[in-house]
Amino acid sequence: MASGGHDQIQDYPRKQTPQQQITHNQKCKLKLLVIVILTNLLTIYLLTGPFNLNLSGYTNHLSPSPWDSNSLLHELNSTTSQLAASHSIIAELHQKLNSTNLLVQALLIDLTSLQDKQFTNQNHKFLKLAIDDLSNGISNELMLAIGPHKLPLGYSPRMRSDEVQPPVGAGCLRFQKELAQYMTYDIGGECPVDDVFSQMLMLKGCEPLPRRRCHPKSPTNYVEPKPVPDSIWETPPDTSIIWDPYSCKSYQCLIERRKKPGYYDCKDCFHLQGREKNRWLFDNGGLDFGIDQILETKPHGTIRIGLDIGGGTGTFAARMRERNITIITSTMNLDGPFNSFIAWRGLIPMHLSISQRLPFFENTLDIVHSMHVLSNWIPDVMLEFTLYDIYRVLRPGGLFWLDRFFCLGQQLNQTYVPMLNRIGFNKLRWNAAMKLDRGIQRNEWYFSALLEKPMT
Repeated sequence: MASGGHDQIQDYPRKQTPQQQITHNQKCKLKLLVIVILTNLLTIYLLTGPFNLNLSGYTNHLSPSPWDSNSLLHELNSTTSQLAASHSIIAELHQKLNSTNLLVQALLIDLTSLQDKQFTNQNHKFLKLAIDDLSNGISNELMLAIGPHKLPLGYSPRMRSDEVQPPVGAGCLRFQKELAQYMTYDIGGECPVDDVFSQMLMLKGCEPLPRRRCHPKSPTNYVEPKPVPDSIWETPPDTSIIWDPYSCKSYQCLIERRKKPGYYDCKDCFHLQGREKNRWLFDNGGLDFGIDQILETKPHGTIRIGLDIGGGTGTFAARMRERNITIITSTMNLDGPFNSFIAWRGLIPMHLSISQRLPFFENTLDIVHSMHVLSNWIPDVMLEFTLYDIYRVLRPGGLFWLDRFFCLGQQLNQTYVPMLNRIGFNKLRWNAAMKLDRGIQRNEWYFSALLEKPMT
């Protein structure tokens, strides 16, 4: 208990006496007085010392001045008049600007017309010089075939000319005698049987040939072809074509030619029941790709139309036709009726050399195939132009099937691989193998490639 009472006394202060309270109040008042005195002294020092702020300069100009409502109204009316005058000036400038635009448009039209006329005149002069150079000893028929002709309806804005000029290969102008011979015939009569001669002109660069006004010779005892698909794998009758241009005079002769020594273009192509019957049906994982395996690289049904370059007798197109795919086959009649044979099978031939620009618009074909024709016999620059042309006609995602391209070993990596890389194809398949039938020392190679035009 005693201990607890002592703690209580220590925790609470003792109650002050009246004398102590008076002394405490006096001390508080004294402190307040000192604070007031110090505050006043500080204020006097600030107002009279170096920190004195003279505000009179800031208040003198604030003396109010009366506003005159009449003056304001006058100024407002004056401003309105000036704005109206400005609007008139702007409208006048706008009219002048429109007039200037019309004048510029008229000048541009006149300038374009003048340039078109100059361009037409220059072309006409150039063509006239070329025709004049050819005119010595040639017939009027050739002049009509290659010369410009006036448009019946006059100047054409689309053509930017009042003349139309038949397209003729530039090579035609370099072979004047041959061209004159080609254009010699009876108008409205029968054309000369000069298939070999005219094809020679094409291969020399006279492609396309000029048109002629004569009738090609028709075969005697011609019979109607069989319907598709029966016609696809049947050899045509001998009476279906004119045999004059060829060394063989029957299809049986062409079929047997595979057994003869010597070189013939597409030597066994006419034997439909031989190697042709099995072409592109099987994929050996090497140089020989199968059609079905190629088509599986794309969504079903997206390969619909295409081109086979140098397609022989059209067997690639026939295989594709069996899969509801339309293929046009370009080929030449090199000592054989290749175009006629393809047509009899119910397929589409195109008499076109490898030098000719492909007659298709850009980004249109689903697939382009070529076997043997594209190889190292073509000059490098010409081949690169050809490959770019193939790239042009393929649609995005279209396939280029390069089938058994022949070259020498050193050409493969030094020339053709860099060339294909420059063009920009994607490689889907690539196989190369040495050609051994003439000996390993010749270093001859084939490569087959499935390439794709990029989607973007």
